[in-house]
Amino acid sequence: MKHRDSDAMWLWWISVVGDLWFGVSWLLNQLTKLKPRKCIPNLSLLREQFEQQPVDGSSSGLPVLDVFINTVDPVDEPMLYTMNSVLSILATDYPAEKHATYFSDDGGSLVHYEGLLETAKFAALWVPFCRKHCVEPRAPESYFWTKTRLYAGNAPEEFVDDHRCMHVEYEEFKARLDALSTVIAQRSEACNHANTKVRCENATWMLDGTQWQGTWVEPATGHRKGHHPAILQVMLNQPSNEPQLGMPASSDNPLDFSTVDVRLPMLVYISREKRPGYDHQKKAGAMNVQLRVSALLSNAPFIINFDGDHYINNSQAFRAAMCFMLDRRDGDDTAFVQFPQRFDDVDPTDRYCNHNRMFFDATLLGLNGIQGPSFVGTGCMFRRVALYGADPPRWQPDDDSKALQQHSPNIFGTSAAFVNSLPMAADQERSVATPVTLDEAELSDVMTCAYEDSTEWGNGVGWVYNIATEDVVTGFRLHRAGWRSMYCAMEPDAFRGTAPINLTERLYQILRWSGGSLEMFFSRFCPLLAGRRLHPMQRIAYVNMTTYPVSTFFIVMYDLYPVMWLFHGHFYIQKPFQTFALFVAVIIATVEVIGMVEVKWAGLTLLDWFRNEQFYIIGTTGVYPTAMLHILLRSLGLKGVSFKLTAKKLMTAGSARERLAELYDVQWAPLLAPTVVVLAVNVAAIGAAVGKAVAWRWSTVQVAEAATGLTFNVWMLLLLYPFALGIMGLWSKRPYVLFALLLAAVAATASVYVVLVGSVPDFLSSRDLGSIPSSKLV
Repeated sequence: MKHRDSDAMWLWWISVVGDLWFGVSWLLNQLTKLKPRKCIPNLSLLREQFEQQPVDGSSSGLPVLDVFINTVDPVDEPMLYTMNSVLSILATDYPAEKHATYFSDDGGSLVHYEGLLETAKFAALWVPFCRKHCVEPRAPESYFWTKTRLYAGNAPEEFVDDHRCMHVEYEEFKARLDALSTVIAQRSEACNHANTKVRCENATWMLDGTQWQGTWVEPATGHRKGHHPAILQVMLNQPSNEPQLGMPASSDNPLDFSTVDVRLPMLVYISREKRPGYDHQKKAGAMNVQLRVSALLSNAPFIINFDGDHYINNSQAFRAAMCFMLDRRDGDDTAFVQFPQRFDDVDPTDRYCNHNRMFFDATLLGLNGIQGPSFVGTGCMFRRVALYGADPPRWQPDDDSKALQQHSPNIFGTSAAFVNSLPMAADQERSVATPVTLDEAELSDVMTCAYEDSTEWGNGVGWVYNIATEDVVTGFRLHRAGWRSMYCAMEPDAFRGTAPINLTERLYQILRWSGGSLEMFFSRFCPLLAGRRLHPMQRIAYVNMTTYPVSTFFIVMYDLYPVMWLFHGHFYIQKPFQTFALFVAVIIATVEVIGMVEVKWAGLTLLDWFRNEQFYIIGTTGVYPTAMLHILLRSLGLKGVSFKLTAKKLMTAGSARERLAELYDVQWAPLLAPTVVVLAVNVAAIGAAVGKAVAWRWSTVQVAEAATGLTFNVWMLLLLYPFALGIMGLWSKRPYVLFALLLAAVAATASVYVVLVGSVPDFLSSRDLGSIPSSKLV
């Protein structure tokens, strides 16, 4: 503040305001981590209290649970991963009669429908196999890839033969899934030729000889994405409450299940209606349809949601979440339990920070000590009445069912069956009612496009609409109402998924998150406008989570300051006098010590911390400016930037190098350009400094001063190292090539500078050099 530069006041102001912003952001980030809280579920106590108290003839007193799975495209979201997710859920260690799975196919694809049929058939073998031998994990693709496993079942003498037989069955199951697209196309072509009287020459046909109601292989009016009727099919019916033992081994039954409960949980296929002219609200709209359909079929008081590429890695995960929901201290006030996201097939060094350990294991752990973590899209268990808009008990004297009865029907829509299901949604001690008297018309009604017209769906009821980060906003809406949430991390990891290990896909993912965060801050869900039920520290946390992209303006300006080396011969930055240098050293040391403490109590490694720092700078230089442009366009009433679905590729079997081949793909996109410019500017700045030192014959003191100024440029290159590897493609398998390229670029820039000084007399005369103070040479 004391050293203003009258020649560049606009840069001075940017520097001052930027440093102030960085200080405030850092402070907001630290305030929400002052009370970290680590909670561990007590599974033995849960069994003691609920497994020994059967209810309504059931063998377990655990509450009923509905599981939601969402998928759209069998190409961008490989169907093998999706069906493995279904199998892991069907085989989880939770009473079969106590949970139901709802599979939402938002693309209306017959491939998904018939793939789910195949999965239901294979589950009749896979689920009893898991129960007999206590298999972990219970997604077959991950299980058969695991090289070492400890046996925990009760039939070790049968395990080897059962394992070999099940592996063969799984390979045949995979082959059937892979062939579905070809089989459906061939069947449809044959049926279209045989049914010459039918005008629809390009129809897609089902196994039973009827036309598929959803999207056809060759889209047609009424049968394409965004235009098809609703489809609902119960693939597996609700099982009985009593255990049902399987058959002994025979020629028809390759495995002996005579001592194993072979019941399978309820499984339902859903594809909601899509019509032109309607905004279908993407994933949030699909989940709200699941919420209504499940209310009419099972109406479980608790719901857990998954993306199509996530599977259950720990079969005790559902029970772990229930420990928090049923906790006698503050369980009734808990709206949701969030698990951290973990991923398979990420490169060993996690080059693009896919695991995001600093956020999940540090930030969310800190929020757990306030009002709870935010909702992050998948692997989260909800209390149904909280999603319906009911107040938590501490803010509502009456119970949830009475509170819901007071709502007028038009808030939830016109379905009488759905409105009548509201009071039962809070009952944690009932069994699933067998849906024998349900009217199919009622089910179809709640799946139509027009059902939500003039209702509170997407606003005060269900998952929130019209925002890119519907997950964070939905969690904020619950926190704003006074609910709390819990963070649950367990070993082994509860759930695992597939990460976008390609650089471009990862940046698009960050763009969607950052753009949605800014949308939230400038919307009716702005944390500053929340009521008194939101904890003050929780409000600060949400402010920090929704404004972080603003830092990009100041960081990019700092990143581009080295241009001054090229055009003006000096930096507009104050020379580091002793007091300033001491101040900076103390600040940096303090920040780093606090970072190390955070790494320690969060159980992280220094690599996790450094990867977080690296990818923050990569996102700040390339992605966050696009997010700022998005919110600017939205504020002007324009459409803004389109956020694409993150594509996931199927990992092929083989060596680690083959399975990580996507890591070396280069997909050029506009998002890469700003970071490339920042990278080039900092390399050119170092080259220009070397050229000056040679051309002007700097003294040792001047070289030392210049080296101090270049520390910033070298540090930026170190932070952008993963990005530089990403744009090298296959060459990044040899990192030494990158260092050679950087040295060559520096040498080329220095050579050009020396040549220009020698060939152009007035480029910078010795008289000019003598007039420049030494403080301006760094």
